Amino acid sequence: MQKLALFRLHLIVFLWGFTAILGKLITANAHILVFYRMLFAAIFLFVFIRFFKKESIKISKKLFFQLSAIGFFMALHWLCFFYSIKVSNVSIALSCLSLSTLFAAILEPLVFKRKIDVSEVVMGIVIVACILLIFKTEFQYKVGIFFGILCAVFGTIFSVFNGKLFGKTSPGNIIFYEIFSGWLILAIFYLISGQIFQMNEINYRDLALICLLASLFTAFPMLESVKLMKYISPFTLILTVNLEPVYGIILAFFIFGESEHMSPVFYVASLVMILAIVANALIKTRKQKTIN
Repeated sequence: MQKLALFRLHLIVFLWGFTAILGKLITANAHILVFYRMLFAAIFLFVFIRFFKKESIKISKKLFFQLSAIGFFMALHWLCFFYSIKVSNVSIALSCLSLSTLFAAILEPLVFKRKIDVSEVVMGIVIVACILLIFKTEFQYKVGIFFGILCAVFGTIFSVFNGKLFGKTSPGNIIFYEIFSGWLILAIFYLISGQIFQMNEINYRDLALICLLASLFTAFPMLESVKLMKYISPFTLILTVNLEPVYGIILAFFIFGESEHMSPVFYVASLVMILAIVANALIKTRKQKTIN
């Protein structure tokens, strides 16, 4: 069972890494892509929860508004992620995601009222140094790097506050309401701004790819990751999820060719960031074992 769980874990991380590939293959603008991704994912989740698992989706008004706030940051996270890909490339967007670790090291202690971990801060400084090095050598992608950093900020806010609400309703309900409310907020904003009329500026190929993105690469891995918590330790989960940029960058290199070929400095800096994250995870595990 443990080996099967590890295989499933690597599968969903691979699927998450492939979302960036789909983001580049889809020709629609980032705001149209995210609008339909969240809409289709919410529909898939609703059908799965109500008709396959036959669970209630009723929650309190207070929890709905809390999940809606998190869904808003999820939408911003995805908008910045795909926009970063559109204006730069997959490698830049994925490498910037590593900054989430630094932002989490600062935000998580504040939210959960615990002491700041020095090792997390040190690791964060190393990652920032690597991002600055990438920025210096890949300056032509400065806009992509900027939105990649924003993506990491919003992703951290979404993840940390999501942890605060875990257990208040079923995992399926949490994911469904976050995605649905994120889409609803976008729909209201686009309606007020008049951008809603641009939503039909999409071809059937893009709709098919977004449908695939929303189901196999969004709804399925999110639900599967929750199920795996029964068999996989949080350490193993976090450590494996850090492989998402690795899978994505390697896939992009072979699929898109020249447009994804970066300077040697980029790959060295990316490797250092990934090693720093892995080293931090190992240090945390040893500390936890010592405490126990």
